[in-house]
Amino acid sequence: MPSTVRPPRAGPSNPAQPVAQFFPELSADFARLLTALAGRKIAVVGHARPDGDCIGSQVALARVLRARGCDVICVNADPVPRRLQFLTEDMVFLRTDDVLRDPEERAAIFVDCADQARVGERLKARYPSPAAVIDHHLSNTGFATTNLLDSASAATCEILAGVFFDLDLPVDAQSAQALYAGILTDTGQFRFNSTSRRCFVLAGELVVRGARPAQAGFELYERETVGKLRLLQHFLASLKIECGGRVCVGTLPPGIFEDTGSSPEDTEGLVDYARSIEGVEIGALIERRADGTVKASLRAKDSSYRVDLVAAQFNGGGHACAAGLNLKDGPEDFYAQLVTAFAGRLALVDAARRPGAGVPVKPAG
Repeated sequence: MPSTVRPPRAGPSNPAQPVAQFFPELSADFARLLTALAGRKIAVVGHARPDGDCIGSQVALARVLRARGCDVICVNADPVPRRLQFLTEDMVFLRTDDVLRDPEERAAIFVDCADQARVGERLKARYPSPAAVIDHHLSNTGFATTNLLDSASAATCEILAGVFFDLDLPVDAQSAQALYAGILTDTGQFRFNSTSRRCFVLAGELVVRGARPAQAGFELYERETVGKLRLLQHFLASLKIECGGRVCVGTLPPGIFEDTGSSPEDTEGLVDYARSIEGVEIGALIERRADGTVKASLRAKDSSYRVDLVAAQFNGGGHACAAGLNLKDGPEDFYAQLVTAFAGRLALVDAARRPGAGVPVKPAG
């Protein structure tokens, strides 16, 4: 179908010239997916500790499918964060235990998941063969029957918005708000390197369809709790500069959420403070849990640092500038191991940048 929105064509010669569609190939694949799923019950599955792009993708996709007459639920291992609940009105969000108790079979569509394990081991076992995955992570190699992947997109919501417009699918005000929130959060309020002209074109069209930027900004960024600020205070006090001033790492010890009156969702955005320091190229947050689990969020100022490759050394993944990892039994010297991995990555990038070096920028080890 022809699109009602004219997307931009990337290219230095004429960057403003429009073409017929935002995502021609992905839109064709999605149209075939809709046909294959006609009449089936569907579960839209998001990753653990969901963020704005995850919840926004789930809400918008579920609403579009529901408008086509599908029976749709959204499923997550963790609850919808407080600041994102304004997006989920009139939506059915279930937790892992809910769907494990329910024998009803549904076709699963995974959204914003770099790999199948991101939903949690129990949900992975519940939905072992996803019908589709829609995602923008660079490390996603495809794990579903239909894989709608575009690592050049800043957000999964960017992909969905473009595909919906390409196919003239109904995008109501609530869907538009969800998609806008996903793009807003995953572009860092339109600041990150992944932000493209297409992001702005899509965001503008979403506003036309009913998205409210002022409401999104208030709900997402103007409702911090006292506990979150106490957690931030601790994180800032823990920051250490490594690798000659080019890396900054902050840590959160076991029990910190109880001590500060905060919750795991309050870690969202903390790592950006580590990256924001002048001269720092890579920021990291290391979170230790009482059960021995270690989680880490990695952020880089430039895509050449490929923090997804650093995360991959610890069975993690993500984007070139934003990645994460989760170790069930994190070693005691994990901090040192991570700093060593950063040092190796910096050395590779530096070597590749030397004039005439001809050294490929690839993972160390």
